[in-house]
Amino acid sequence: MKNTKKLLPSVVASALIAGTTQAAISGDTVKLGYLADMSGTYRDLAGPNGFKAMEMAVADFGGTVNNAKIEVVSADDRNSPDVASSTVRRWVENDGVDMVGGMVASSVTIATTKILEENNKLGLISGSAASSITNEHCTPNHIQYVYDTYALSIGTPTAIVQEGGKSWYILTADYAFGHAMEADVTRVVEANGGEILGSIRHPFPTPDFSSFILQAQASGADVIALANAGADTTNAITTAAEFGVTQSGQIIAGLVVFISDIHALGTEAAQGLQLTTGWYWDMNDETREWSDRFMEETGTRPTMVHAGIYSSTMQYLRAVEATGSDDAQTVRKHLIETPINDMFVKNGRIREDGRMVHDMYLAEVKTPEESTGEWDLYKIVRTIPGNEAFRPLSESKCKLINN
Repeated sequence: MKNTKKLLPSVVASALIAGTTQAAISGDTVKLGYLADMSGTYRDLAGPNGFKAMEMAVADFGGTVNNAKIEVVSADDRNSPDVASSTVRRWVENDGVDMVGGMVASSVTIATTKILEENNKLGLISGSAASSITNEHCTPNHIQYVYDTYALSIGTPTAIVQEGGKSWYILTADYAFGHAMEADVTRVVEANGGEILGSIRHPFPTPDFSSFILQAQASGADVIALANAGADTTNAITTAAEFGVTQSGQIIAGLVVFISDIHALGTEAAQGLQLTTGWYWDMNDETREWSDRFMEETGTRPTMVHAGIYSSTMQYLRAVEATGSDDAQTVRKHLIETPINDMFVKNGRIREDGRMVHDMYLAEVKTPEESTGEWDLYKIVRTIPGNEAFRPLSESKCKLINN
């Protein structure tokens, strides 16, 4: 069977029509919307500092594009699909917003991308993890930029199973993201010769993980995997430490872990934890230079989501500049055709399904003795090439891909 896939003719036609008939900036203004959890469990990984990253991109671009002013608005989605949907509908139907960036909770993203498709506006998603967003929930109006559950399920589980962690128990956040991660981790563990002994789903968010950790501990699994994120992850790790889970010989695997989580936990509690990340602030001179500027603005080091928001915003503005248009399909077509090389990724590319493909990294949290400073937290163990990290198009259920 050939794995070659093509855009459906109707999508090609719409893109070509858009490129020829919409070559102008609507209203002489390019308006960007930033939508994220600004006060809840995902505040630290995106939140207000994600808005600052978007503002930094606009400032670095010069504040205008092709003589059109760039405006930025923001809103707290409160991790509610209903709140997010009403906000985005108002933005695109009444307020002239051309592109919506940020977006964290996958349930929020799936709801809002439907509205973007209805109104032919563009979404650049940097925070949401569910791989279904560019699989069964793909649209011609959004791009998933930083990571997804498929990529995160490749590095950490593969390494742990190969190191002897054969039996797994999964603690899952009970919504789209958690379900997707559980399915992806199950696939990877079993493909590598491991087994899933069981799983339990917890409400999102959950302040008390005692009962869930006790059930996972009682399973006797070699590995307790945390298919959650943000405060849920740190609360679960803290509870596991209180119950002596790692001291009893079980491994805690953080499947969606951000540097903000490790910073909050400290190396004493998190040392040795393995995780997969799409970016790290201290990787090279270019990442350090941008991260130093970000820290001057915010007082903290950036997560991979913050870096992705900056990068995706810059790529969007460059596409508007190059095409002379803020039409969603014109911009998206240019983004797909243009390799991405910046402080976030090298040789990144956006596929027809909206997935941005780039290298991912397996990292290990340093010990207190190895760490030389407050934010010196990771050792990069190995690079996971982009074509291995993300779901191949041959397995895609995206409606934009012709099987």
